[in-house]
Amino acid sequence: MKVIFLKDVKGKGKKGEVKNVADGYAHNFLIKQGLALEANQSNVSSLNAQKKKEEKLAAEELAEAKKLKETLEKLTVEITTKAGEGGRLFGSITSKQIAEELQKKHSIKIDKRKIEMDDAIRSLGYTKVPVKLHTEVMAALNVHVKEAN
Repeated sequence: MKVIFLKDVKGKGKKGEVKNVADGYAHNFLIKQGLALEANQSNVSSLNAQKKKEEKLAAEELAEAKKLKETLEKLTVEITTKAGEGGRLFGSITSKQIAEELQKKHSIKIDKRKIEMDDAIRSLGYTKVPVKLHTEVMAALNVHVKEAN
C-alpha cells in the first residue's frame, strides 16, 4: 500500500515522502497513529500544493535575508565602554551587547546566537563581525568600539 508520511518514521520514511509499505502496517500503525495518509489522488495533490507553498515561503525568506544583509553591511554599530592602557577593554564586548545596540539604535532585531563571533571583542577600534541571517546568507557587520570619557 502506498502512503504519504506526515511525520518522520525511523527506518521507514521522512515527512512528505510517498512510499510503499505493508497493508497491515499502514492500516494498523501508520494511519491509526496519524503518522501517514493513504496515497490517493486528493492526498497526493494536497501534498504537492503544500510543497509549493513551502518552497515559496523559503524563497521569500531568502530574499528577505539578502535585503537585511545589504542593510547590515552599510551600518556601523558603535559601542562605548571603559578601556585601560593600550586600548585594552575592561571586560569585553559580547554578541548580546551587539544585538542590544542594533535593536536600540537601528531597531533591527537579530538573535544574539546568529552573531557568530569566535571570541568576544577585547580591544578598541573597528571589527567586522559575521552574522548568519540564513543558511545561505552571511553578512559582515561593522562594530566600532569607542572609549567612554
